[in-house]
Amino acid sequence: MTAIAVTIAGSDSSGGAGIQADLKTFAALGVYGASVITALTAQNTQGVRAIHDVPPDFIRAQIDAVFSDLEIGAVKIGMLSQAATIEAVAEGLAAHHTKNIVLDPVMVATSGDRLLVPAAVEGLRKLLIPRALVVTPNLPEAAALTGASVARNEREMEVQARELLALGARNVLIKGGHGSGDKSLDLLIRQGEVLRLSARRIATSNLHGTGCTLSSAIAAGLAKGLDLRAAAQDAKEYVSAAIAAADELKIGHGHGPLHHFHAIWRTP
Repeated sequence: MTAIAVTIAGSDSSGGAGIQADLKTFAALGVYGASVITALTAQNTQGVRAIHDVPPDFIRAQIDAVFSDLEIGAVKIGMLSQAATIEAVAEGLAAHHTKNIVLDPVMVATSGDRLLVPAAVEGLRKLLIPRALVVTPNLPEAAALTGASVARNEREMEVQARELLALGARNVLIKGGHGSGDKSLDLLIRQGEVLRLSARRIATSNLHGTGCTLSSAIAAGLAKGLDLRAAAQDAKEYVSAAIAAADELKIGHGHGPLHHFHAIWRTP
């Protein structure tokens, strides 16, 4: 059977993050990608200029159309900018008894532009985190969701991850890309286990869409039948390689994208 994953997220008109990054990741990893678009953004590598939210009833219509026809193996959730959007997604997922939900609580773009209104954070906590197989916050997102300061070390990362587990998530992958040091450390935490995912930190400004890519790579692994541990390990390796190859691309004048197809084609 063909492995299928769906991304529920916003569109990035410059192609480096959001729906576009997710579909590139699915394709690169051998998974058929479908999509539910929650918002349109006018953005490029330098920032977000405008956001146009898709009406909640149309988001629900997209979910119903996709899930009533395709055999979805995993779901990646990204940008949900409004409380009404979160409610529509939660209702749609519940109606279709979805499994293998990877929730990337996108709040701020790489450029620093806010993508989630503050009033919608509680909707993430109450409606979507409890439905997720895994939540994948970066350090600022984990701090915002738990009401804490940004974690400064591995111990504080684990404390915040366990607070998210207490909200109902079955697993939390807290990402250390915003940290410092020679290694970029992520922690995959469940009730009785901590898995350290470490990679060499790569000096590049081309990191646009890194979080989107990691979460969609995890969803791709789950859609192919991997367990979460293996999917997370494979995703970390894929993203690290895509970052390492990012400077081969010359895209825009700001934070450029990863090289999603680094294993398929290389630039001269």
